[in-house]
Amino acid sequence: MNKKSFQKALQAEVENFNSAVSTPNGDWIVKGFIDIAKNIYTISVDTKVISKIMELLLLPELSRFAEKHRLKMVLAEQQNFYPDISFIDREGHRFAVDLKSTYRIGERFVNGMTLGAFTGYFRSRTSTKNITFPHSSYSAHFVLGVIYSKADARIDERKRYRIDELEQITSVVNNFQFFLQEKYRIRPLRQRQYKKYRLGDRN
Repeated sequence: MNKKSFQKALQAEVENFNSAVSTPNGDWIVKGFIDIAKNIYTISVDTKVISKIMELLLLPELSRFAEKHRLKMVLAEQQNFYPDISFIDREGHRFAVDLKSTYRIGERFVNGMTLGAFTGYFRSRTSTKNITFPHSSYSAHFVLGVIYSKADARIDERKRYRIDELEQITSVVNNFQFFLQEKYRIRPLRQRQYKKYRLGDRN
């Protein structure tokens, strides 16, 4: 499998990810955390929390993609390792996929998206530090990104709900937009210079 065929195959799956994470009206299917007493606590709008839960929701979908195309799926051993997922085909070609998420600011902008430190394994392409396989051993590096909107309604994180009140809980995020793009095509953001960038500036 070459770079183009991998990208085309994964892009076809990405187009269906909305149904895996959102309701028909665009709300997030995740409503909160539940305890053993069946109390539900609303989720914080913290971007790290949302990002991690989103990753957990997408892993089964990506696992099915790997099985469908006879790819080996290797997860990062540690949280700070690159990439989040390595896919390996039967010929040994490796494809790096990093999961990234960010939120909209108004209608035309999104918050900054961290793409990596660009040190260590990025500069030393044969290094095995903080990376699953050497950077140079990958046939391509992709970002699987999701852009979302924060809920307009104010979320009371102190409130508890019962199971029968599930429909009353406001989803903290909604309106998801997924994209798959080679990492080098996404414009790096320098936090001192840019706090946001146009949604269209991804090439």
